[in-house]
Formats: sequence, structure tokens, C-alpha cells
Amino acid sequence: MSQQDLVLLEKKLLEKEEKLEAEKEKLESLKEKLEEALEKVSSLTADEAKEQLLDLMEQKQAKTAAKIIKIKEEEAKATADKKSQEILVDSMRHGAINYIPEYTLSVVKITDEDVKGRIIGKEGRNIRAFEQATGVDVDLDEEGVIRLSSFDQVRREIARRSLEKLIKDTRIQPFRIEEIVEQTKKEVEQIMFEEGEKLAHEVGVFNLQKDLLSVLGRFKFRTSFGQNLVVHTLEETKIGMHIAAEIGADVNVVRLGCLFHDIGKVVEGDGSHVKLGVELIKKFNIPQPIIDCVAQHHEDEPFTSVESVIVHIADQISGARPGARYEDIEEYGKRLTQMEEIAKKFDGVEDAYAFEAGRELRVIVNPGQMDDAETTVLAYKIRDEVSKALAVPGEVKVTAIREFRAISTESS
Repeated sequence: MSQQDLVLLEKKLLEKEEKLEAEKEKLESLKEKLEEALEKVSSLTADEAKEQLLDLMEQKQAKTAAKIIKIKEEEAKATADKKSQEILVDSMRHGAINYIPEYTLSVVKITDEDVKGRIIGKEGRNIRAFEQATGVDVDLDEEGVIRLSSFDQVRREIARRSLEKLIKDTRIQPFRIEEIVEQTKKEVEQIMFEEGEKLAHEVGVFNLQKDLLSVLGRFKFRTSFGQNLVVHTLEETKIGMHIAAEIGADVNVVRLGCLFHDIGKVVEGDGSHVKLGVELIKKFNIPQPIIDCVAQHHEDEPFTSVESVIVHIADQISGARPGARYEDIEEYGKRLTQMEEIAKKFDGVEDAYAFEAGRELRVIVNPGQMDDAETTVLAYKIRDEVSKALAVPGEVKVTAIREFRAISTESS
């Protein structure tokens, strides 16, 4: 072997030695890292090691879970409208009742005009005694009928029944009038209790206090916009209960919330029927979630539960459906005209149109007199003025339209 070969061999040996040293250093470094890891693991309890493992797995699955959530949200959005329509339609079907809203007047028909003379009595003493005992006004002007007028429909019912008894009895005199009216009051009180009990039982509510049932029974003699309160309450409660069952809400809270929501309408006192209703049911120790449903069914207070929202929705469905409520057509037309006149009084308004049964007022603004910001403020002012001046049921939407058009024509 030549000298040159020996040199080359020595060089290769040195290179291999250097590589071995490098590998040795890497192994030492890896050994140190493993020792550190083992030291760390050895200091953990079984629960701590399990927790770290779960955290690691959770981090790995986070992205996958996020994707699944996003997909489900998109699916929910796609089906939400359709499902909500199905629930509402099905609820309205379940809320159908066996009779239509009543439009009643307290009128007593007579076949003999001489009866009116006996009712008036000598120097009007009989009619004065009757009006004082019943608290109603008696109108004898129309032929063939006697009209009884009072804001309190229970009083009118007592007066109607009493008058019919007196006409049959023929002994119309102050003492007999007072006696008949007193008897009739007791009869009507018993009827109200029975009607309240019947209403409560029909929606599945039992064991209510007698006084509370008697208040509910006043619904029989109370109407709102021509819609009898018994009819409205039955319908709304059935709708609300079905919606609650469909979406998994508390059916019993909705049931009682719907039953009591308008109870303030048959209670005497100052304030709205919502305020009076809340004050009444608090006296009977009704649970707070039900009180909230009554307090919030017209959005006088912010909703605090899904049950309150359901009571509000059921009330709107029952009251707003076609045919539910009666309104005088002439008065209705006057109100729409007044809405338009109120809007036209504002500067910059060229024209106004009320439509959607008076729930929307569309205002045409002169673009030369008002800018966009002023148009927005105008819409709020008109809405407030309409709300103050007119008793319009529900919300009024005011749409102010400012449109600029430039038209150029070329003559040939």
C-alpha cells in the first residue's frame, strides 16, 4: 500500500470519527430531553396526566367541532322559517273554537209600547229607581226596543235580566225594582263563578280560588273590539299551549299566562289593563313567571322568558286574524283619513297614504325641501304625532320616501 493510499484511508477514518461524535452529541441531547419529559410526567398525578391528554384531544377536535356547528347553523337557518310556519299554522288549527266572536248590544225588545209608560212611572220615579239600582242609562226613544247603556257590561247584563223580569211581572214600582235587581245580581254572580270555572276547566286549570274564578267569569260579559273575552282567551290559550309544546317551553306557565293575560280588562281601577291584571293576580299569590307573562304580553316590559314571548305571540294571532275583531267601518275610514291629514300637516310632505289596516303610513317627501337626515327625523315625528292623536291598535310604521328624478327628453 502506497503512502498516498494510507493518507486517504486516514482521512476517511477521521471523517467517520467526526460523524460518530456528531451522532453521539445528538443522542445525548435527545437523552436529556427524554429525561426532562420523564421528570415532568413523573411529577403529574393520574388525573393531571388525563386532563392534559384531554386538553390535547380537545384542541385537535376544535376545528372539526367548529365545522360541524357551522353546518348545523346553516341547516337550522334553512329550515327555521318553514318549521315556524308549520308550528303557527298547527297551533291556530288547535286553537279553533266552536263558536264565533259575539257582537252584542244590551237591548230588550217589547211588543207593547205601553210598557214604556209603566217603566217611566209617575213623574219618572220608576225609571229613576231602575237607573239608580242598576247604574245604567235607559233609552226609550226607539220604537219596539229599550236600550240599556253603560261602560260596565256586567251592569248592563244585570239591568237587562232585571228589566225582562219586571216586564213579565208587570208590578213595576221602586220597591219591586230594587228587590228584582238585588236578586238578579246574585244570579249573575253565580253565573260568573260558573262561567269562570268552565273557562278554567276547558283549558285544563283546576283548584283556582273562588274569587279568582268569579273574576274570570266576567269575561262572558266583556268584549274588546267586538271580540268576546271568553272566546279570545280560549283561542289564545290553546294556540299558546300548542306552541309551547312544540318548542319545549313550559306549557303550564303559558297556559296560566294566557288565561290571565287580559284579566285586568274586567277589573275596576286606574291604569292600563296590564297594570290592573298584574296587581290582581299578585293578591292571589300567582307564581312570578306567570305574572311576568301578564306584565309583558303587550311589551310594556322587556321579555324575561320564552313563555312570555309565546303568550304575546298567541295574543297577537288570536286578536289579529281576519274576523276576530269588529270595527265600525265608518270610524275605521275616518281614522285612516286622520292619519293621512296628520302627516300632511308637516312641512315638506307632498302626500301621505295610510294602508295595511292603518298599521303603515307612507309619506312622500319633497326632495328639494328636505335632505336624507331631515327625512329620517320627519318619519319619527309623524309616528309620535299619530300615536298621540289616534288610538291605533298595535304599532304604526311610518315610511318616509324622498325620491329625486331628473327627466330629459329630446324632441325630433
